[in-house]
Amino acid sequence: MEYIYASLLLYKAGKELSEENIKKVLEAAGVAVDEVRVKSLVAALKNIDIAKVLEQALAAPVAAAPVQAAPAQAPPKEEKPAEEEEKKEEGVSEETLAEGLSALFG
Repeated sequence: MEYIYASLLLYKAGKELSEENIKKVLEAAGVAVDEVRVKSLVAALKNIDIAKVLEQALAAPVAAAPVQAAPAQAPPKEEKPAEEEEKKEEGVSEETLAEGLSALFG
C-alpha cells in the first residue's frame, strides 16, 4: 500500500513517477524498498491516467452512500429448548423415511 501512496504523493506534487522518485519517497518514509515492486508499479502506472482514476474513485462513494443505510433490525427470535428440537427429530414418520429411501433406490 505504501507504494501506491508514494506514487499518489508524487502525482499530487507534480513529480515524475519514476523508479528513482518512488524509491526516494519510500526511503524517506522509512520503508524497506523492494526493487521488483517498484519496477512493477512504475510499469503498471505507465498506461494509467491517474487523474481519471482519482475522479472515478471520488465519485463512487457518493453514489454508494445511500446503500449504506443502517439495516432494519429483526426482532429477536425465541430460542426453543433443545428438548423440543429432539422431539421433532424423533417425530419423523415412517412414511417420510420410506419416501426418502425409495427416492434413493428408485
